[in-house]
Amino acid sequence: MKDIIIVGAGPAGLFAAYEIVSKSNLKVVIIDMGKDVDKRECPMETLGYCINCKPCNLLHGVGGSGGISDGTLNLRPDIGGNLFEYLNEKDAWDLVKYVDEIFLKHGAPKKMYKATSEEEEYWSRRAASAGVEFVQIPQRHIGSDNTKNVIKSIRDYLRSKGVEFILEKKVVEVKKDGVLLNDGTEIKGKYLILAPGRSGANWLKEQADKLGIKYRHGPIDVGVRVEVPAVIMEPICKINHDPKFRMRTRTYDDFVRTFCVNHRGFVVKEKYGEFIGVNGYSMKNKFSNNTNFALLVNVTLTEPIENTTLYGESIARIATILGGGNPLIQRLGDLRRGRRSTWKRIKENLLKPTLLNVTPGDIAMVLPHRIVTDILEALDMLDKVIPGVASDSTLLYAPEIKYYAIKVEVDENMKTNLDNIYVAGDGAGVSRGLVIAAATGILAARGILKREGFES
Repeated sequence: MKDIIIVGAGPAGLFAAYEIVSKSNLKVVIIDMGKDVDKRECPMETLGYCINCKPCNLLHGVGGSGGISDGTLNLRPDIGGNLFEYLNEKDAWDLVKYVDEIFLKHGAPKKMYKATSEEEEYWSRRAASAGVEFVQIPQRHIGSDNTKNVIKSIRDYLRSKGVEFILEKKVVEVKKDGVLLNDGTEIKGKYLILAPGRSGANWLKEQADKLGIKYRHGPIDVGVRVEVPAVIMEPICKINHDPKFRMRTRTYDDFVRTFCVNHRGFVVKEKYGEFIGVNGYSMKNKFSNNTNFALLVNVTLTEPIENTTLYGESIARIATILGGGNPLIQRLGDLRRGRRSTWKRIKENLLKPTLLNVTPGDIAMVLPHRIVTDILEALDMLDKVIPGVASDSTLLYAPEIKYYAIKVEVDENMKTNLDNIYVAGDGAGVSRGLVIAAATGILAARGILKREGFES
């Protein structure tokens, strides 16, 4: 019998365990279907781009998808989620600082990207004149090649405090008093923290339906990964490693944002089950001549269907078919002219792609007209802020889809409507990034600690 069972070894699960064992003698077990961080290998680490990353390595395992990610820490309570939904302003900022301190203790770099007041004013004014919002964020960049070391340090600390890791085992059923694994093992626990990560959103929905956990469907983000010459992004990336821009498009008034900027980084292929997609990475010790970022359109559905995951999967399914199992790549100039890209035009392009395992094609055959229109208009707006972003030679990779299938209804301690079940992280819809995922794990842990009589 365990005191606490944590499903998911991503930042939410790891930081929940960290808080519990740092402040109590409660027995904790973490279960994850992926491998230990030492065994999670990704070809992009040696080749500079991803060829056949297996989902079990890229998305699952100790560290979660963040465990081999770019490792950018956005140190604001309302970026990558919104802690203000659960905490007052002071407590929210204090929690972000606390998460940052733990990352620093375990090897995150001390260097922080933060604009001066003059730089922030300059970029804010420049963006505002184009109808774009520039969001200033204090940031640290761990780097894809260093993130594993930070995760290893956290894992080693947890093991030294008695945390048990059960890896490469899938939880097939969550019960009110424990979990059932795919090998038939049943583990009993007093409390459960469900933190399966973004790729576990569907799994969490299935378990919530069985248990009667209350949730609502959340939006998803659908778009492309944009790749441009690094020199174009150099001025803004000097002050923000992952600059954030928000805008509303002219035709549809849709919300579009930049996400996950990888300066001098690499575009990589992702696999979500039987579907493909793209993402991006950047490292501390290996660089390309390009910079990539996601450009995402926020999609919310109402009647007659609210399930945004099914909508996103339908787009990914078409992309997988048309790309022959690879992501699509297209020159922005070709998209504007209504023609598909070819290998000849890609090879003659001024900008060379960092991901070669792609299929030249027509993104307009995959993404709905509304989203394509939003992307074209958003790039034109962004080009007024960062000249050159909307050049004909700019490369677009599709699809990039961020699933937030459901948002579980929780209190300020991440407790669900079931008395002993808590949730945390991206899969539960309460975060959308490393820092806030970790923070929600800590909130869940503190809720349990309070009930068990420990000071948090």
